[in-house]
Amino acid sequence: MVREGIKAPKTNRHMQIRQLKEQALNLLQQLIATPSFSREESASATLIENFIQDQGLKARRKFNNLWICNQYYSAAKPTLLLNSHHDTVRPNHGWSMNPFQPVIQDGKLFGLGSNDAAASLVSLLVAFLYHHKRKDMKYNIIFSATGEEESSGEQGIRAILDDIGSIDLAIVGEPTGMQLAIAEKGLLVLRCKAKGISGHAARDVSKNAILCALQDIQWFSTYKFPLVSDLLGPVKMTVTMIKGGIQHNVIPGSCQFTVDIRITDCYNADEVLAIIRQNISAEITSCSLNLRASYIADDHEFVGCARKLGILTFGSPTLSDRTFIAAPSVKIGPGESERSHTANEFVFLSEIEQGIETYIRLLDTFVSP
Repeated sequence: MVREGIKAPKTNRHMQIRQLKEQALNLLQQLIATPSFSREESASATLIENFIQDQGLKARRKFNNLWICNQYYSAAKPTLLLNSHHDTVRPNHGWSMNPFQPVIQDGKLFGLGSNDAAASLVSLLVAFLYHHKRKDMKYNIIFSATGEEESSGEQGIRAILDDIGSIDLAIVGEPTGMQLAIAEKGLLVLRCKAKGISGHAARDVSKNAILCALQDIQWFSTYKFPLVSDLLGPVKMTVTMIKGGIQHNVIPGSCQFTVDIRITDCYNADEVLAIIRQNISAEITSCSLNLRASYIADDHEFVGCARKLGILTFGSPTLSDRTFIAAPSVKIGPGESERSHTANEFVFLSEIEQGIETYIRLLDTFVSP
């Protein structure tokens, strides 16, 4: 008990960070226990909103996206956005445990979304809480927790960027082993239809659409784009789905297939699409052109701050919400990308602790005058 008129001593840095780690772990376990499939993440948004309210703060909400500014926000200062997503994919059939039951075992926290990307989200959130009352920061800090990342949905981060306003730098929380992704590949998804002539399988008077598709698929599997990125390597094309035929004795008149294309900073989507159209015979029925590759200048001040702290930089093959942010951005977070979308997904408790400490040190180094 503190006597009247006597101020309680300020919580020291070590104690404050320890309390934040406890809060982060508790929130992470609650997020695992709350189903939050992409486009169905209302409950997890409410959970995060209530957590922020419990800190005596109020976040703005639009759809299932939340954001909050630091206490001494000033329009005269540049703005740093801290963003991660709280939606998940659906669990695959390989799970041997309940994906919505957070389980701690052998230093690991198991559960759907634990690694991708709830560990990053809670770590960024408590790092924001650590700094949000500072008066001396040279940057504003805005934290956002967004939905529909796994589906690149229109009601995810894209829906709130205009509300947030001008952004000068963004840190996107995704599992990277706390290495700094200064570039990442974009995504172009093509849905194609090869056309043939339907007929009886016993006769040779038709044109098999499956064989037509196979010729195009062979091209997708072997073609090499001439320009190779120093950070991201080559453009990668992978045929991931195929559907053709109606029954065993009918030569198919159409065959549909889907191609996943990871684009580098050497090409934009239109350039890649033009090359593809010149080389395949199938009709392209739909494609996504807005999931661009993203990168930050190697000599950016933030990249320099990270390197001074011993953080390694790399180019990432996976897409994130960076693709929608026009400002310079980086991707960094606890956990490993290889565990994302896997059965029995987990994150090490030590990775969460390291993530919180590293985020706090990065922000302290970058926003301090």
